[in-house]
Amino acid sequence: MKILVTGAAGFIGMHVARLLLERGDEVVGIDNLNDYYDPRLKHARLDQLAPYSRFCFRHIDVADAPAVAALFAGECFERVVHLAAQAGVRYSLTNPQAYVQSNLVGFANILEACRHNHVRHLVYASSSSVYGANARMPFSVHDEVNHPVSLYAATKKSNELMAHSYSHLYGLPTTGLRYFTVYGPWGRPDMSPWLFTSAILAGRPIDVFNHGRMQRDFTFIDDIAEGTVRVLDRIAAPNPDFDAAAPDAGSSRAPYRVYNIGNHQPVELMVFIETIERALGMEAKKNFLPMQAGDVPATYADVADLARDTGFAPKTPLAEGIARWTAWFRTYVSG
Repeated sequence: MKILVTGAAGFIGMHVARLLLERGDEVVGIDNLNDYYDPRLKHARLDQLAPYSRFCFRHIDVADAPAVAALFAGECFERVVHLAAQAGVRYSLTNPQAYVQSNLVGFANILEACRHNHVRHLVYASSSSVYGANARMPFSVHDEVNHPVSLYAATKKSNELMAHSYSHLYGLPTTGLRYFTVYGPWGRPDMSPWLFTSAILAGRPIDVFNHGRMQRDFTFIDDIAEGTVRVLDRIAAPNPDFDAAAPDAGSSRAPYRVYNIGNHQPVELMVFIETIERALGMEAKKNFLPMQAGDVPATYADVADLARDTGFAPKTPLAEGIARWTAWFRTYVSG
């Protein structure tokens, strides 16, 4: 298949593109290579994809409607994996327009392009952040998610609503993936594994929010990439049992689905830090702080629907994942 991967220079995007290439698909990757974090890391990720003859990179911003339209008109994408977005909860508190342009305008451009160019399946990145103030655990796609606690989360919930409207109006099959705290080699510098690891190695204290009373459903990147590709291969279909009088939030009469994709094993933040300490052979200096605005105390993915429909099962234990992460980090930083 010829597949478009947006955000191909991103953390998840690079791994998904590589997995598709390894199985023989043709991949066109696009990215705006912005400076939200060091673009050198993004270029280094693209260098991992460059050796594949079936890979082509185009420097395009999804918020640029004419460029997106021209790309789709010039290619015949069978399927699209839309991972380009402005990420980060805390950054959204001070830079809201970046989220409006990338996550709302950009997503609308992708939807329009898919609609007019007969794309057979659009898979897009949502986020565990959409659960916001929900307290019932584990988080289920069958629960309503109407109380986001950050603009980032609100844009991801908006993406799900926008996708449903296109599935309903135009029969465009769409599947949203609510990713849960992804970590592993080539990860982002603004995420906790990088922040913790770099600080420990440099002898700097790490910031531990909510005084360490946090839980996250840390999910290794290889599991995330495999689950994403499995979903891409299963084109969203209408739910024949959908009842409009008691609507299911995770499906529809339209060809629309939403899945959680996580490890289904929440980890205490202090256990996560201890696992990094053991892998590095060094103890962290800890700076305990209150909860940050827009953050949530715990995430925990119910992945039963994803497992039932695709056979997905995360298989990387935390200790193994952290060992692979720290080994990559030492190599990347020293290199």
